[in-house]
Amino acid sequence: LCHNSNSNSNNNNNNNNNTDYNDIYIYNSNNNTNNSSSKKKKLMGCIESKRNTNTNTNNTTTNTNNIEEENQEDIIDIPTRSPTTTTTTTTTNNTTTNTTTTTETMTDATDEKMTGVVATGEVDEKLYSRQLYVMGHEAQRRMMASSALLFGVSGLGAEVAKNCILAGISTMTLCDPAIPTAFDLGGNFYLKESDINVNDDDNGTSASASRAELSLPQLAELNQYVSVSTVSKETVPSLTPDHQTAILNQITASIAVVIITIPLDASLIQAMNDKCRSVGACFIYSLTTGVFSQVFCDFGTEFIVSDTDGEQPHASQVEMITCDSPAAVKVLEDHGRHGLETGDYVTFSKIKGLEKKDGGDDNGGDSKDSNDIGLDPSIEYEVKATGPYTFELPSVDLSAFAIPATQGYITQVKKPKILSFQSYAEALASPKELMMSDFAKFDRPPVLHLLYKGLHQYMQSHDGNLPSVGSGEDAAALLEIVKSLDTGTDKVITEDNATKVSALVAQFASGSQAILSPMCAAMGGIVGQEVLKACSGKFTPIQGFFYFDAVETLPDELLPMDELNITASDNDNMTRYTSQISVFGKTLQTKIMNQNKFLVGAGAIGCEMLKNWALMGVGCGPEGKIHITDMDRIEKSNLSRQFLFRTKHINHFKSTCAAEAAKEMNDDIKIIAYQEKVGGETEHIFGDDFYDKLNGVCTALDNVEARLYVDQKCLFYRLPMLESGTLGTKGNTQVVVPHLTENYGATRDPPEKSIPVCTLKNFPNQIQHTLQWARDYFEGVFRQNAEDVNSYLGTSSENFAQSLAGQQNTKIDTLTSIQNTLVEDRPRSFEDCVQWARMLFEDLFSNQILQLLHNFPEDQVTSSGTKFWSGSKRCPKALCFDIGSKCEDAEMRNHFDFIVAAANLRASMYGIKGRTDEEYFVNVLKDIIVPDFAARDGVKIAANEAEAAKESSDSHMEEDVDVEATRILESLPKPSELAGFKLNPIEFDKDIDDHMLFVTACSNLRALNYQIPTEDTHRSRAIAGKIIPAIATTTALVTGLVCLELYKIVGTPRKELAVEDYKNGFINLAIPFMTLSEPTAPAKTKAVIKGKEWNWTAWDSLDISKGDITLAELMDHFEKEYNLEIQMLSQGVSILYSFFANKKKVEEERKKMPTSKIIESITKTEFPPNQLFIILELIANDLDTDEEVEIPYVKFRFR
Repeated sequence: LCHNSNSNSNNNNNNNNNTDYNDIYIYNSNNNTNNSSSKKKKLMGCIESKRNTNTNTNNTTTNTNNIEEENQEDIIDIPTRSPTTTTTTTTTNNTTTNTTTTTETMTDATDEKMTGVVATGEVDEKLYSRQLYVMGHEAQRRMMASSALLFGVSGLGAEVAKNCILAGISTMTLCDPAIPTAFDLGGNFYLKESDINVNDDDNGTSASASRAELSLPQLAELNQYVSVSTVSKETVPSLTPDHQTAILNQITASIAVVIITIPLDASLIQAMNDKCRSVGACFIYSLTTGVFSQVFCDFGTEFIVSDTDGEQPHASQVEMITCDSPAAVKVLEDHGRHGLETGDYVTFSKIKGLEKKDGGDDNGGDSKDSNDIGLDPSIEYEVKATGPYTFELPSVDLSAFAIPATQGYITQVKKPKILSFQSYAEALASPKELMMSDFAKFDRPPVLHLLYKGLHQYMQSHDGNLPSVGSGEDAAALLEIVKSLDTGTDKVITEDNATKVSALVAQFASGSQAILSPMCAAMGGIVGQEVLKACSGKFTPIQGFFYFDAVETLPDELLPMDELNITASDNDNMTRYTSQISVFGKTLQTKIMNQNKFLVGAGAIGCEMLKNWALMGVGCGPEGKIHITDMDRIEKSNLSRQFLFRTKHINHFKSTCAAEAAKEMNDDIKIIAYQEKVGGETEHIFGDDFYDKLNGVCTALDNVEARLYVDQKCLFYRLPMLESGTLGTKGNTQVVVPHLTENYGATRDPPEKSIPVCTLKNFPNQIQHTLQWARDYFEGVFRQNAEDVNSYLGTSSENFAQSLAGQQNTKIDTLTSIQNTLVEDRPRSFEDCVQWARMLFEDLFSNQILQLLHNFPEDQVTSSGTKFWSGSKRCPKALCFDIGSKCEDAEMRNHFDFIVAAANLRASMYGIKGRTDEEYFVNVLKDIIVPDFAARDGVKIAANEAEAAKESSDSHMEEDVDVEATRILESLPKPSELAGFKLNPIEFDKDIDDHMLFVTACSNLRALNYQIPTEDTHRSRAIAGKIIPAIATTTALVTGLVCLELYKIVGTPRKELAVEDYKNGFINLAIPFMTLSEPTAPAKTKAVIKGKEWNWTAWDSLDISKGDITLAELMDHFEKEYNLEIQMLSQGVSILYSFFANKKKVEEERKKMPTSKIIESITKTEFPPNQLFIILELIANDLDTDEEVEIPYVKFRFR
């Protein structure tokens, strides 16, 4: 660590508020210069307009680790902050010495020889790939120009800092001079047990580092673009009113947001809030106290939100715009509701129609963007909603037009919103509506508001100390304070809830010192997102207070002191689990440590989950263990939210690196890492013997199919399952408890609608259609064709012909593509690849379109008298190649990009070296002669899905397929003639820029054919690659909520939990919105066995653990135990017994055989050695009534 001093000049009247940076510790993994100037105001847009502009330099010490060239790709320039003069100080043995020259360890930001990355506000699209789909480029730029000041680096502070650093704000300054305690170990994942031992140096003074100093190095490693620093203990010796001036001096106009995450004196909090208001900084105060928490936000009186919810603007297609005043709009119903409300604004583009009465400005069926057609694409029109598919334009008069518009695109315009916040003092005295999180506890927020208010008064009267663990005396004192604060007409504590509130106060007081990892993670996600809102102006902040609790995890009464066994002064007996024991007791802690858990997935959720488990002690006991599996390797885009990984881990397996990182946090953790997919093909690894030893499963997956498979395993083995998922700022959690809740797969979302084939091939009307078409074309030309050629070359012609025998409808197409790829279009040089690409452009975007128009002319009318090209069918136009052409919407050179991308991919497929210099392409292209198009008669083009299906089934029926296939096959060179020749199949990867350049250009060119608005590469990547937006804040929140449920699953002490005590979570941090609800109970099926009613669920089965008994013994068992006669018994598709079977064979052979041997004799397959169970299905009748009884499957343990 070294000191750094910076000059700081405020260009306003508050010059006395300048921060003295002489004693700020700086730690930064790369060169990073952050200079604030008047440019910042422009960069921050409307948000910065209310802030005072100043010049502040935060120049940091760096190491000289070079950034890999990969990190420099896809960087987008934005304005930089102007540099100012800096001086530095150095530190030796805690002694500060001012110097007038830069020390050798410092690197001037203007030095051209400087290594590393200068934080000039550039966006690294590789690193922030998934986050950019949440925040957007503009919000990301604003974040990267913003500084945060964090007070308190205990559990919650570490979480907030981690999330904000991963997100990529400009600077994060930590201010926390406190020495860590054992309670801090429960939530701060960078502290170790050795850090809480206080040692004295030779002078008798404490030599222990502060929480901020201990956390600094590893926080700084999270993001090379973020400057992370600490305020020294000399500058701010303590966070108490005694040093209020020093504390307030840290808050300047250069700070975008101030965050407090530890309990402070109420007067100091108010003074800090007032200072934030005076300098224009946002203010956030949040606490976690055991299983209780609060968040408060004050972003000033005029905070401008650029996007309130982060949702994509509503988009619709025009069915008709009437020639009226006001104009009325109807959208195409098969594309869904317009989603607009009265007062919204929209723009129009690609409008077709609106012909004037005087005959002038005839649109002629073309799409025009001008006032001549009545609606200007540059104007935003206000909407008056009249129905789900209709709205009016009050300001638009189209009565001068004779023919209405029949096609076009409508896009909502999102408007900024100004919000006003209460100050901390105002909200504390008279809060506005408190944000809810659980409607089952609708009366809880006012009570918690009163409790936290009372907690601050308690601290003031007890020298800043929190209530002691398990102390009834302290709880009683807090209760008296709370009652005294409950004044006014609307009492929070009433006769009806007095007993309940008293118990809540006791629980609140007893655990107030505890810092629990799950609660810190959950609140760290929420607070982290509020910080990003303050920096970016994107999404709606929490207005005022938000309270949250998880009292369901607590016993109904306080645990006895021998369970808690916490003595604050006995530091030697305190461990990482001190906080947890102080809340849940030693018995539950032992259970947690002896858990055997299976974590499926080591991505963003998996990393956060492992971190929480390491702090909680999961798998750290003598009988405990964690199994984690993930087959993926680490990519650069993972680093912005999967915080256990660093740049050095790229291309390594996620599960291995995550396991190693968890081990560093808690050396006691026992963890086994796998690199296997969980599915039927790995049941020899994750089989009966594996699941039989588990206590539960936690999913951290990114697809429904894998979740459903794991769900079935949990159902069969009756294991609890913790499920969670995120989608940008949205998240959900689900707790699955055997017999108590429904399983994950009990309710499913409807499947995604597929795009009709005829729409993709000939009638696209959305960019999603053209992107899917482009991606399919990529796969066909650059992967499938190459694989077909390699398949042909890898076998004899005869064997290859036999392999095509079952592909009667596609064999001609396959052979034709092989002939073209291997013979007719085979390139010998890169110039041949360019020529092929140019001819491909002409075929796809000109000739095929002209042929389509030949079949269906622009004025075509259907048999019903309507225009063929109407509604969702957009009449296309052929494109003329122009190497300099640039589309209006995405501003991309699609013509040139297509040629470059297609030629280079073609070259790569054949092993030819490519090139991208434009001059070369210009010279080659000008010499290529493109034949004129000649329309062909008799070409069939399906006009709808029914015709497309018929066309597919009738393909090649008019010719002798086998004869034609033989002819083509005989014309191909023999595989032996091309020994050693092989093509390189190219599988589409959304993260490879060359692939996306082709797909984007190909999609945009087709969109231009059909007058569909084009998209840039960034947006196209999201659609074509089906990218799931992700951000670290949401991930932290959902894993925190899941781990709170883990406490309940392991076993809340001395309490039987009902289904309403468990909570499923649904959140949207953008709005913000959070609701917890009880899980759904499993559906029941009624059966009558031995005269008694049995309501069984999907969790139930008929379990038999008698070894590998014979079929006769199995049937006798059912008669004696269940009074059931087996009519049919099966395993999978194999019937073991049926009443109509050959009785002699059954009686003499099968009934005497062990059940497993019968199955092996039928299937001709032996059971794997790790399989313990066989699932048997049976049909059985009641012996008394002879009626069939509906019963669950049989779980037969034969080993």
